[in-house]
Amino acid sequence: MKLARQVGLARALSKLGYCSRSRACELIRAGRVTLDGRIRRDPETPVHLNQDRISVDGRSVATPGKVYLMLNKPRGVVTTTSDEKGRETVYAYVGEEQPWVAPVGRLDKASEGLLLLTNDPEWSARILAPETHLDKTYHVQVGTVADGMLLDSMRKGVKAGDGDFLRVKSARILRGGQRNTWLEVVLDEGKNRHIRRLLAQLGVEVLRLVRVAIGPLALGELSKGSIRRLTAEEKRALDRGSSGDSSLG
Repeated sequence: MKLARQVGLARALSKLGYCSRSRACELIRAGRVTLDGRIRRDPETPVHLNQDRISVDGRSVATPGKVYLMLNKPRGVVTTTSDEKGRETVYAYVGEEQPWVAPVGRLDKASEGLLLLTNDPEWSARILAPETHLDKTYHVQVGTVADGMLLDSMRKGVKAGDGDFLRVKSARILRGGQRNTWLEVVLDEGKNRHIRRLLAQLGVEVLRLVRVAIGPLALGELSKGSIRRLTAEEKRALDRGSSGDSSLG
C-alpha cells in the first residue's frame, strides 16, 4: 500500500486551501491547530495529506474543491496576503465564501488589470512556467508621443542596470495624443517590473499599465475591483495555452 504524501503541518494547511503558510505558522504556534486530536505547536510537524485529521479551533479542515478566479485589480492595491505598511491587498476583493487562494504571479502596486488567483498550486506553476511562453498582453500609457523607433527599440530590447535583458514580443500604437500614447504590449516572459524597467531604460515614463489578457483569457468587461470564477471553457483554454498549444484563437 502506497503511503500518503508527507509534508509539514503549515504547508499542509496551505495546500488544503485553508490559509497562507505564514498564517498557518501563526495559528499553529498559538495552539489553535490539532493533528489527530493533539495540539501541535511546531509548523514542521509531519503530516500525511489525505490521511491525518487536521482541525483549527476544533473544526476539521476538509479538502476544498479547486477554485480558479480572475480579478480586475485596481491601481494602488498590493498583491500580497498582508502588508506591513497597512496598504490594501487583493484579498479585500476575495469574498468570504471562497476558500483561501493565492495570486498567480503578481501585478505591482501601480499596475492594474487581470490577475488570476487559485488554490491549485500545480496549475499556478504551469501558468507561470517560463517554458510555456504564455503571452501576457498589456495596455500601457506612456508620457511621450511614441513612434516606430520606440517600438523597434522595445522589440530589440535593452540591458538593464542589474544585467537583465528586457524586450517585448510585440508592441503597437493603440491611440495617441499631443503629449502621451497608449500602446499594446505583449510579453512572452515576465521579469520583475518588466515593462516599466524597459521603458525607463529608454527614457520613457509609464503613466498607466493595465494587463488586459493572459494567453487566450481576456479581461473583457469585468469591472475594476470585481472578481469571478473562470468558466470551464476559459480554464480549458488556459490549460491548452500553458501546455504549448499555439492553435488558440
